[in-house]
Amino acid sequence: MAKQAEPFKTPLPRGWPGRVRSAVLHVISPAQFATNYTRSWAANCQVARVRLKAENHRLRPHVALLTEELRVKDARMKRVAAPNRPHYAPTERLAILELRAAHGWSGRQTADAFLVTAATIASWMKRLDEQRADALVQIREPVNKFPEFVRYAVQRLKTLCPMLGKVKNAQVLCRAGLHLSVTTVARILKEPPRPEPHTAAASTGRVVTAREPNHVWHIDFTAVSTGGGFWAPWLPCAVPQCWPFCWWLAVIIDHYSRRSMGFAVFPGRPRSSAVRAFIGKAIARANATPRHLICDKDSIFWCEAFKRWCRRKAIRPRYGAVGKHGSIAVVERFIRTMKDEATRRILIPPNRARFRAEVGSFFAWYNRCRPHTTLDGKTPDEVYFRLQPANRLPRIEPRRRWPRPSPCAKPVTLVAGQPGDRFAIHVDFLDARQHLPIVSLRRAA
Repeated sequence: MAKQAEPFKTPLPRGWPGRVRSAVLHVISPAQFATNYTRSWAANCQVARVRLKAENHRLRPHVALLTEELRVKDARMKRVAAPNRPHYAPTERLAILELRAAHGWSGRQTADAFLVTAATIASWMKRLDEQRADALVQIREPVNKFPEFVRYAVQRLKTLCPMLGKVKNAQVLCRAGLHLSVTTVARILKEPPRPEPHTAAASTGRVVTAREPNHVWHIDFTAVSTGGGFWAPWLPCAVPQCWPFCWWLAVIIDHYSRRSMGFAVFPGRPRSSAVRAFIGKAIARANATPRHLICDKDSIFWCEAFKRWCRRKAIRPRYGAVGKHGSIAVVERFIRTMKDEATRRILIPPNRARFRAEVGSFFAWYNRCRPHTTLDGKTPDEVYFRLQPANRLPRIEPRRRWPRPSPCAKPVTLVAGQPGDRFAIHVDFLDARQHLPIVSLRRAA
C-alpha cells in the first residue's frame, strides 16, 4: 500500500510568538498590494458591471478604515474629562448641525457622535440665527477675501492708468498703502467691471558691481522723433536724423539706485566735447564723481579726448561689446521705459524748451513716484537718498476679519488703524500729464 503523503508544513522561526505584532504589520502590506492589483484589473475592465463591483469593493474597506480611525480618535477624547475638552469653533458648530441634518440624527445621536451633551446641541439650535459678531454659530468666511471696493480700486487704477501692468499696478498700490500680490491684481483685472461701492556693466574684464550711489553711472543717447520725422516714408523726412525731424537725448543713470542723474537735448548727433560738458554738469549737480562710467563704443566715447578727460576726473570708463545686445542693458532699459511711458504717448514738440519741459517732468516723476521692480517696489529717490520706502510704511487692511499676525503680500508691513477700514483711491497727475500718475489712498470717513 502506497504511503500517504504528509501535508506541507510551513517552518516557523524560533520564538515566533514574540514576533506576532510585527508579523501582522508585514502581512498587511503585501495583502494590500495584492488587493489593489486585483482591483486595478477590474477597474479597467470593459464590462460596466465589473467596474461598478470593483468600485464597491474599494469603497467598503475605505469606509471601514475611516470608521476605525474615528473610533481610535474618539477613544482618546473620551479619556479626557468633559470640562477639559476643547470647545468647538463657531464654524465647526454649524458644520456639526449640517451633518445632523444630512444624517437625520436626533439630538442624542449627534451628541454621542461628537462627544457633547444633548443640551449643548439644543442650545446651538436655539441660537442658530444670531447675527452678532460673537454669535455661537457662524458661517465660515474666507479670511483672505477682499471687499468689493478693493476690486473697484484696482480696476479704477487700470482705467485711469492703462499703461500700468499687473506688476506695476501692485507696486503702485503697495506704495500707497494697499498690499496686494501680483496674482491677486491679475485675477481682479480679468474680472468684469463692477459698479462703484460705497546687471552686468561691462562685457570684458572683471564685473563692476555698484556698492553705493554714485559708484557706477551709465550714459547713452537716443533719437526721439518729433511730429514731422521718422514716421514719414518719403524724402526728405525719412533720411535726416536731426532737428526738426527728431531730438537727440543724452541720459545718465546711477546703477545702484536706477536714478536719472541728468539729461541733455541736442538738435543733432552730439559731439564728444558736448557730451563731456553734459557729464561735467551732472557731476557738479550731484556733487559726486562716479568711479566707473559705463558706455558703448560709439566714436563719442571711444576717442582719446574722452579717455583723457576721464583720467583727469579719476573716472574709469567701461565699454560694452560692439553689436552685443544687453552690454549696456541698464541705460537701454531706461530709454525704452522713457519712450514707452512718455515720448510715445505725447506729440513731441519741435520747440526745444517745450521738449525739455516734457522730458524733465517724466524724469522727475520717474525718480520720485515710479516704483522700480529691481528695487523691490522702491523709487530711485528713496534708494539714492536713503529715504523710508513708502511700501514699508504701515498699510491699509480692508479685510475685516484678517488676523494681524498673518503675513500679507510682500513686503510685509504692519497694519495702520483697524482691519476693515474703507478707503477711496485718488489719482493726481504730475504737471497735468495723464501719463504721469501719482496714486494715493484716502481713508473713507
